Order: sequence, then structure tokens, then C-alpha cells
Amino acid sequence: AAQRFGYDTYHFVYRHILFSGVAAGVLIATSMLTVKWVRRWSALVFLSAFLLMAWVLINGYEAGGAKRWIRFAGLSLQPSEIIKPVLIVLSGWLLAQRELFPGGPWAMLSFYFYAVTLGLLLLQPDVGQSALLSAAFIVTFFVSGLSWKWAAGFAGGGVVLAGFLYATLSHVRIRVQSFIFPTEYDTYQIDKASEAIANGGLFGTGPGEGKIKTTLPDAHTDFIYAVFSEEFGLVAAFGLLVVYAVIVIRGCLLASYVEDAYARAAATGLFALFGLQSAINIAVNVSLIPPKGMTLPLVSSGGSSLVGTALTLGLALALVRRRGARMRWRKSYV
Repeated sequence: AAQRFGYDTYHFVYRHILFSGVAAGVLIATSMLTVKWVRRWSALVFLSAFLLMAWVLINGYEAGGAKRWIRFAGLSLQPSEIIKPVLIVLSGWLLAQRELFPGGPWAMLSFYFYAVTLGLLLLQPDVGQSALLSAAFIVTFFVSGLSWKWAAGFAGGGVVLAGFLYATLSHVRIRVQSFIFPTEYDTYQIDKASEAIANGGLFGTGPGEGKIKTTLPDAHTDFIYAVFSEEFGLVAAFGLLVVYAVIVIRGCLLASYVEDAYARAAATGLFALFGLQSAINIAVNVSLIPPKGMTLPLVSSGGSSLVGTALTLGLALALVRRRGARMRWRKSYV
């Protein structure tokens, strides 16, 4: 796939190894934070990422009709990958304040931070990340205690926003229509992804032996799961799916035991963010939902995606493993 862009054959492999080291450092460093410092550090990162997202709209690098990246020294940064996990942390903390200070406008403040971030995402435009962020935010809100009024507001607002985006953004409309009426539109990417998965069979063609990646657009990012399935087979592809499921289920179970309302809601939202992004990418690759430009966590090429995923998991681990957030099940045995 790298040769199609004029790069060395192992260009993306070298980049992934390099950014994996950076991501490992981010994950380890953030996982060692205390619950209090998770919140403080997230606030600082949110402010920085928010300003960078605003800067992207003015001077960002444009590709495929969207401005999502900042380019410098031959590298690119996608601030939206960084702002997602820290927004979930801040939302969890703000929503938890309702228990301590019932009279404050905590839910509205949390929604405000989410809404302005969502607005910047839609201005890029990035509908896939907007949907992902919205789903993770609603999960966080639900764990914190979602009233019927807010539930109805999210449902109604989601329908109205989806209809507006369908009516105003041609690429959204085309993707939805091509998914519903595949014979009437160009479905080259999905067809190639399906062909790659079928070619892999049970045990795959072997590492590096896949053929479809040479003609499949975004084979190293959005459609990496199809490439993985072709080269390693259905058994390995299912195994990767199980790994994601174990991380999310185990993480959410640990979060459910945390007594601190803020840590519990934020950690659940972070693990949901990780799991939903994995599910969306895989669902696109197997033709379950319309195509979306979204990477597969920890596997797709892309430094911002890898570091963003490491930040998500690191913050989540910090919230469920620190002694400051003591767990109910431990008390019963003390």
C-alpha cells in the first residue's frame, strides 16, 4: 500500500513502530496519574486541543474536502483524536458534581462543552467522529444518571441533526444512499473490502501476501481490518474482535465497581469510546453500516489515532486502578 503513495515498501510499518513507542509512553504515563490529576491534566489538554481544532479551521491541511490536520516538519496532527478522551473525562467530572452540589447547572455545563466540541468537528466536517463522540458522551451521561428529559432531548436532537447533515452534506447523502441502494452507486471500496475478507479464508494468505491492499483505498487506515482478514484469515480476525471485546467488557466491569461517581462515569465513557470506534471500523469493513473515515484503534496507521487511543486507555486505567477510587467488592472482603 505504501508504494501507491510513492513511499518505501515498509514506510507505514516504520511509522507505526515509531508512534507505537510514543503511544506506549503516553499510556504508561497517564495510567500512573491520580484520579484528581486525571481531571486537571484533562482540562489542560482539552483547552490546548480545542484551540488547535479552531486553528485547523483557519490554517489546517485540507484533504478529501475536509480540514482536520495540522502539518509541521513533515508530520501531521489531528487534534480531534486528542480532544475526545479528555472531553469524556471532563464531562464525567461535571456530571458527578450533581451529587455534591445539586443546585448547580452541571449537566448544562457538560452539554455546553460537548456541543462546542461537536460544532468544531462538524465544521471540519467530520461526521464519523461526531457520531462517535456523541455516543460516548451519552454513555457517560447515562452512567451518571440520565433523566427522561435529557434522554428525549438527545433522541430528538440526534434525529434533527442527522436529517440536517443528510440534507446539507452531499458526501453523507451519497454514502447513506449507496449503502441502501448499492446497485445504483459506486461501491468500489466496500466491494474490495469484501473481496479481501473472502480471499483470506480461515487462515489467510500470509503476512504481506494480500493482493487487494494494492487497489483498496485507505488500506492502511479505514480498511485495515479487511487487509488483516485477507492476510491472517477469519480466525485471526475473530481473535482481534475478541481482544477488543475483552478490553471493553473488562474495563466497564472494573469501572462499575468504582465508588467515585466521577471516576466511574468517566472510565465507562472512555472504554465505550474505545469500543465504539473499534466496532464502527469493523462494521464498515464488513458492510454493516455506511462507510466512515475512522481508524481501527491500535492497528491502523496514523500517529494521532495511535496516541489518541493510548491517551484514552491510559486515562481509563488511571481511573479504575488508583487507590483513590476504592472499589466496592474490595470492601466486602476487608
